[in-house]
Amino acid sequence: MDGSPLPLVTVLTAPYDAQRPGTSGLRKKTNVFQNKPRYLQNFVQCIFASIDLRDRQGSTVVVGGDGRYYNKDAIEIIVQMAAANGIGRLVIGQNGILSTPAVSCIIRKIKAIGGIILTASHNPGGPDGDFGIKYNISSGGPAPEAVTEKIFQLSKTIEEYAICPDLKVDLATIGKQQFDLENKFKPFTVEIVDSVEAYTNMLRNIFDFSALKELLSGTDQLKIRLDAMHGVMGPYVKRILCEELGSPANSAVNCTPLEDFGGHHPDPNLTYAADLVQAMQTGSYDFGAAFDGDGDRNMILGKHGFFVNPSDSVAVIAANIFTIPYFQQTGVRGFARSMPTSGALDRVAKATKIALYETPTGWKFFGNLMDANKLSLCGEESFGTGSDHIREKDGLWAVLAWLSIIAKRKQSVEAIMQEHWQKYGRNFFTRYDYEEVDAEAAGKIMKDLETMMLDRAFIGHKFTVCEEEYVVDKADNFEYCDPVDGSISRNQGLRIIFTDGSRLIFRLSGTGSAGATIRIYIDSYYKDATKIFKDPQAMLSPVIKIALKVSQIHERTGRTSPTVIT
Repeated sequence: MDGSPLPLVTVLTAPYDAQRPGTSGLRKKTNVFQNKPRYLQNFVQCIFASIDLRDRQGSTVVVGGDGRYYNKDAIEIIVQMAAANGIGRLVIGQNGILSTPAVSCIIRKIKAIGGIILTASHNPGGPDGDFGIKYNISSGGPAPEAVTEKIFQLSKTIEEYAICPDLKVDLATIGKQQFDLENKFKPFTVEIVDSVEAYTNMLRNIFDFSALKELLSGTDQLKIRLDAMHGVMGPYVKRILCEELGSPANSAVNCTPLEDFGGHHPDPNLTYAADLVQAMQTGSYDFGAAFDGDGDRNMILGKHGFFVNPSDSVAVIAANIFTIPYFQQTGVRGFARSMPTSGALDRVAKATKIALYETPTGWKFFGNLMDANKLSLCGEESFGTGSDHIREKDGLWAVLAWLSIIAKRKQSVEAIMQEHWQKYGRNFFTRYDYEEVDAEAAGKIMKDLETMMLDRAFIGHKFTVCEEEYVVDKADNFEYCDPVDGSISRNQGLRIIFTDGSRLIFRLSGTGSAGATIRIYIDSYYKDATKIFKDPQAMLSPVIKIALKVSQIHERTGRTSPTVIT
């Protein structure tokens, strides 16, 4: 606190169209944030203005990001605006780095009023890539729809924002920095914290670290390969898996966070994590995992590249949940999955007589259930798995959950998965993504599809494909009534459910930054032991053909295949 107090300035501005936060905040091309005057400032001001001034005054906010391009510049603006908007203290990860799960962890630990996360998650980074900003509330979870709607409404009428333009913060040095501001009785504090420490301490209290250390560095060492994909998870993987749990240093790769993720797409799936898939296919490793840009998603692979579908992953964790000490202490309150996720978790819930919730896509719906003590474990087919230890999906938590199961059962990933299918049956599942489709054309496809589905004659319609008959049992646009607060979320995805339990789901995704992404989810259940080990795409082929036929997606988009198949 050198010299005279720093001046606070009010800057006139004007609204921008289309600052509505999606399922995970506001995501746009980086150059939109960087080059449109006051674009970021407007949105940040609306976040702060959405918090009641009495709650905001002197409060603590957590800030961090996945290290993508423009991350540090954005943090500097957020710091200057937080100071001018009455926030008393910011807690920021060193060098601006914090994984999304770590932000949730710190918000909860220090009882912050909320947090701002700078990430576009699994979207590419760099000057030509994507950038995003997301607000999390005091529970540590993503802002619910009432809050994001308030932010959006404010963004349509904003006329000015407050900033302290001369305030400069050192993001590299751990410790407290204090600043005297004009018209402020108390100094404004910025605390730079170790990005990994609080999150590591939390995991120590959830898992049996001694058992995991024995698994990864003992006499019968499990050989693992973890790919951080040059996202935020590199420092976490190095510190926890290598330094703390003893896995060899070379078992973790691509662990330096890069502004453009090394020119790659930081999405942990079979398409974008191809290097990990190839490494696993050599048979040199027993267990593999990849993480996305901000660390909340994960992909699990077994030896020879055996792929664990995310819908199956959460079901296996549910079936083996008491291998994790945390749940031995808390018990299990409920399971949940997003609507497009396969019904594999439902089978475990039914067998264990544990409540099962089906929610729209978006972690905030799980958070509501957790805050009401109704939910312990949940997952989404989009490579997100988590529990009520925080209010975000958590990629490293899911990896340690799998390693805990392996340590207890002393079986390979493939053997665990196969035994699971034999016991519960198998939900064959795939997702087709058509990315950057013209937004107007995508909307028309969905509208026409809904019109066809909601025609009364559609119920009972028979599709005959490959000598198999599929009869429509139910068709709707998924609607969710939150059992906690009674709020209703409509238009969450078009569902066609057949009499044999197979499902077709069509959704427009809210996580892209350009055009529209149409997602088709296909789910078919088999209990027959002669079929459960067959190739998923072959088993799903008839239902896929129905999906392409009813949507006419190839004819109407000019595509011959999806951008990504998972």
